[in-house]
This record gives sequence, structure tokens and C-alpha cells, in this order.
Amino acid sequence: MKYKLNLITLALLAPASFMATAGGYGLANANTENVKFSAWSCKGCAVESGTTGSVGIGVGYNSEDDIKSANAFKTANEVAGKFDADIQYRGDNGYRANIEATDIGMDNGRADINVGKLGTYNLNFNYRSIASYTSNTALTPYQGVGGNDLTLPDNWVTAGASSQMPMLYSSLNPFELSLNRERAGLGIEYQTESIFTTFVNFQREEKTGVKQASGSFFNQSMMLAEPVDYTTDTLEAGIKLKGDNWFTSLNYNGSSFKNDNNQLSYDNAFNPTFGAQTRGYMALDPDNEAHTVSLMGQFNDSVTAVSGRLMVGKMTQDQEFVTSGYGYQLPTESLDASVDLTGMNLKAVTKISRSFRVNGSYDYSDRQNNTQVEEWTQISINNVNGQVAYNTPYDHTSHRAKLGADYRINYGLKLDGGYEFKRDERSYQDREITDENNLWARIRVNSFENWDMWVKGSYGQRDGSDYDVSEWTSKEQNQLLRKYYLADRDRSQVEARVSHTPIDELTIDVGVRYALDDYKNTEIGLTESKDTSYDANLSYMFSADVMLNAFYNHQTINSDQSGSSNFATATWQAEIEDKIDVMGAGLSYNNLMDSRLRLGLDYTYSKSDSNTQVRQGITGDYGDYFAKVHNVNLYAQYQATDKMGLRLDYKIEKYLDNDAANDIAPDGIWNVVGFGSNSHDYTAHMIMLSMSYKL
Repeated sequence: MKYKLNLITLALLAPASFMATAGGYGLANANTENVKFSAWSCKGCAVESGTTGSVGIGVGYNSEDDIKSANAFKTANEVAGKFDADIQYRGDNGYRANIEATDIGMDNGRADINVGKLGTYNLNFNYRSIASYTSNTALTPYQGVGGNDLTLPDNWVTAGASSQMPMLYSSLNPFELSLNRERAGLGIEYQTESIFTTFVNFQREEKTGVKQASGSFFNQSMMLAEPVDYTTDTLEAGIKLKGDNWFTSLNYNGSSFKNDNNQLSYDNAFNPTFGAQTRGYMALDPDNEAHTVSLMGQFNDSVTAVSGRLMVGKMTQDQEFVTSGYGYQLPTESLDASVDLTGMNLKAVTKISRSFRVNGSYDYSDRQNNTQVEEWTQISINNVNGQVAYNTPYDHTSHRAKLGADYRINYGLKLDGGYEFKRDERSYQDREITDENNLWARIRVNSFENWDMWVKGSYGQRDGSDYDVSEWTSKEQNQLLRKYYLADRDRSQVEARVSHTPIDELTIDVGVRYALDDYKNTEIGLTESKDTSYDANLSYMFSADVMLNAFYNHQTINSDQSGSSNFATATWQAEIEDKIDVMGAGLSYNNLMDSRLRLGLDYTYSKSDSNTQVRQGITGDYGDYFAKVHNVNLYAQYQATDKMGLRLDYKIEKYLDNDAANDIAPDGIWNVVGFGSNSHDYTAHMIMLSMSYKL
């Protein structure tokens, strides 16, 4: 009889063998003929080999013509199919494979495939498609949309104002404003029996579509369809070393961006003015590269954990300037941009005692612009104005330091707090140095049965160097203006959250937050901002089969702003109120029809609303902006057999917005040729039937 002794068998027999060997009763002489070794084996330790998981297919129908509904339904097609998979393979000797796929065939799908041997190597293939849709009702008289040369019809008649163009409305054609990204990657990770691991990942993303742009001649402009045809390649590689309580890695990350269109040319829809220009040219996003190398490390023991990272990098851009239609001498053929990056961060946490722990971190980043500064002749309406301008090499250095501690006072009572410091150094800015200091503290109580509560308060200040408007920044602006991200500011904030489970079937969670930003030394610009938000979440189990989840979130931001109409002290004030409400609920009923049927209903509603009032002697209302959306998903899931399941989804989206910027006729502004109204008001329906099969 042949058999293998497992670890449990050896552990049981070993002590007796040492005691009895001298008397001839050693393990080799044991009578094991009647021992049922199969009963002693660790069945839970065995790894089953073979293939498990499920695959599924689905087909859906979308009834709405407004393409914006595709953002919710994941497809712009009237009829669309999808493929889903969740498959695991376990072979002998540690060989494994996993396939995860979701909504393949839809506009937003993903797949992730891993194949390898446990503890030795892993091959990864990943795919992702991402689509975003703005409008399919935009109107333009230009031909060649999607390309880099936009032309007007041969019979086009120019005019001094868009409302006077006789061929405008008869030449309008609808087109789609949307962007599609497809991303595919391939990677390999190799491990050795020692501490050494290495990896290489390559990813390519192709982004195509059309986005909104504008071209101008003096004070007249045309809305243009800018083509998007980008390719971005990313390469990551690294070496990892790992011990029992430490880890380090050396990593490289590089990216290369390519734009298949370096310029966009377009006809002038208006009467030629200064210089008699009938064609315009616009430079598009230039090709560029970025490369970084980083060294990471981490150490931890039973008391202290320390981690850090060092990074150096470079960004470059050397595409030739667009000179089509430009008749003046340039100081150089390309910008030859070069930016050096340096970064470092260090984090540490240590346990002083069982109840007291401290932590700290420091982050440093530096962006050094080494682009050559050149003299550029300023052109005004195609005439030389005689002045010289320089490209500005903006640099930015930031320091961030944090120190915190948490102390467990007793069981169920914990206090933590900290101090945070941030310094930003910017070259050629109105304010070259800003310092921010912030103190915060929080107390948490969960000693009461079924209760968990905490309250957090913080106070911060921002100040810095003298505020100085200069020729390098923006000499034409009001010297009393303070940009909100550079201005002095006092920030007070308080937060609280309470979770309660009064009964096993019910959980309630409520949170509130209030923040006040006071720009105390600002005369022109943002002077005050109040941010109030609260949320509530509820989960209730009516029975073992019926479950309800519901939530509500609200946020209101009130901002005060002062401005000047005479380039001096404040002459008008504005009050802006932004409101956001989001609510939803989900109800599910399980184990119907002999535990084969599950019914569910999910509903969400969101509304954003913005209103601006301006006071200058009298009060004027800028008008209300809002966007509302209702989403409903009613579904039924039926397990037809032990292997096959069916699911039916019925989805509804009701959307309405009111944005004056998107509701302008093509000739609504005298010196602009626009895209027409692009507001949305629709009710979209989608039904999808899907089937899954368990392997």
C-alpha cells in the first residue's frame, strides 16, 4: 500500500516515535495497516483544479434620440449587445488564470485577463472603453467636421454680423460632440524564490471624437468642431525587493502623446476686416513626452512603520509652431519646452504605548521650467504694435508637512488631532509665496451599545508674501483684485457623524459639515464662502428576503464677490448660491418562486441649481441654472436551471437642464456663429435581456 503522510499525521506520530525507538517501537515498525489515512487528510487545504465561474450575454434596446442618455445607458446605439465573464482556472503546480469582463460591446466596457503560475509569474491583458457624450444636436455651417480643414459652402455669403448672413440657416448641419477612448494594456510580473520581483506594463490609449473650440478674427468668432485623434503610450517598469519587514522598488514611468492633427484651418464666415483674412489657422495640442524614475521603500516592525519615495522626471515638447497664414518672423521654429520634476515624500507612524500613537509626513515637489525665454513680437489685428513680449517660465515648488496623534482614552473613547503646514512657491505670480497652517481635532465615542459618533473641528489660515501685480503677471488687472487661491483666507470647519443600530434589522447613519472661508483682506474678488452639507443613510431588513436601502445628500455653497466697473474700488457685489441634492433608494425581494426569482427596484434623483444676483444700485438676477435627472432601474433575475440564469432590466432616465450658455441660436450673438441650442430635455427608456451560464 502506497500513501503520503500529511503534516497532521507526522505531528501526531512524531512525539511517540522519539520515546519508543529504543524499544523497537520506532515509526518504521508501526502497524499502520488498519489506519484510514484518508480520514486524516486536510480537505480544506486542498486546492480544487479545473474551471469555475460564469459567462453571460445580453442585448438591449434604447428608445431615446438624445445622445446624452448614452452616458447612463452605456451605449449610443439603438440596439446593443454585451458580453460578461467571471472565469477562474486552477491547474496543477500553481498554474492559474482569471478572466473578468464587464459590458464588452457597450460604449463603456472593461476586461482584465491574468495568466500565470502562483509565486512565479503573471501575464496581464487589460482593456477599457470609455465614452462621453455631450450633444448630437449641435449645428454648424462648416463642412469637413471630424477633419482638420473646415470649409464653408461654395455659395456662402459673408456679412458683418451673423444675423445678416443669408446662407447661415440653410447651410446648418447637425453633428455630434462626443469623445471615445479605447485603452489596451499588456503586462508581465516575474517573481523568484528569493526577494526579487520585476514587472513591465505597456498601455496604449486612443482617443477620438469631436470637441468644441472657437476661432476668431479680431472681435468676430465662429464656434468650431475641433477634431480629436490622440494616441498616448505609457510604459511602466520596475524592480521590487521584499523582505520579512521591508520593501523597496525602483520604478520607471514614461508616456508619449501624439496628436494626428497639428493644426485646424477654417474659413472666415464674416466680412474680411483688417488684413483681409479669409482663412484662419489654429494650433492644436502638441506632441509631448514625460519620463519619471522613482525609488520607493518601506520598513515596519511591531512598533514603527516608515515609508518614503524619491522621484525625478522630465517633460518635453518640441513640435514645430504652426505658421500657416502668418507672415512675421519667429525667434525660433519650436518652443523646445523642457520641465524638470523632483519629488520626495516621507511618512512614519509609531506606537508610543498601547493607547497612544503618533504619525507624521513630509511631501516635497518641485517643477522647474527650463524652457528658453524668447522675444516675441506682439501682433494686433495683423499689425505690429512695436512691443515685445516674453514667454513666461512658470516654476512651482510645494512643501507639505503633517503631524498627528491619536490617543485611546479608554474603551470606546478616542481622541485624535493634528497640525498641517503647506507652502507654495510660484514664480511670476501676483504672490510668489503662500503659507497655510491648519489645526484639527476629533473625538470619537462608540462605548454606547449600537452607537458610533464622532465630531471634528478644524481652523486654518493662509497668508504669504506681498501681493504684487507686475508686468510678468497681469498688469492690466485691477491692483485691488485678489485671486482666491492666492488671497489671505481664514477657514473654520466642523464635521459630525452619528451611526445608530436601534435594532438588528435597522441601521441609520447621519452626517453634517459646515465650512466658512473668510477672505478678510480682499476688496475685489471672492470675499466669503459658506459650504453646508448633510447626508443621511438608512438600511432596513423587513425580513430575511426583503431589504431596503435609502440615502439623501444635500450641499449648499453661498459665495460673496465684489467687483469694480471703474478699475478702482468695489462698485458692485454678487451673491452666488449653488445647491446640490442627491437622493435614492433600493428595494430588493429575494427567494421568490422556490428561491429562483429576485425582484428589485433602484431609484436615484439629483438636482443641481445655481443662481447669481448682482447689486449695483439695483439688484439684477442673472437667471437660474439647473439640471435635474431621475434614474429608475426595475429588474427581475430568474434562475431557470442550476446552470442558467436570466435577467431583465428596464431603465428610465428623465433629464432636464436650463443653461443659458447652451441655449443660444446660431445668430443669437451678432459677432458669433454658434452651435445653436444644446440644452437637454428628454425621457429615455432602455430594456435589456441578459443570460448567464455557470461553468
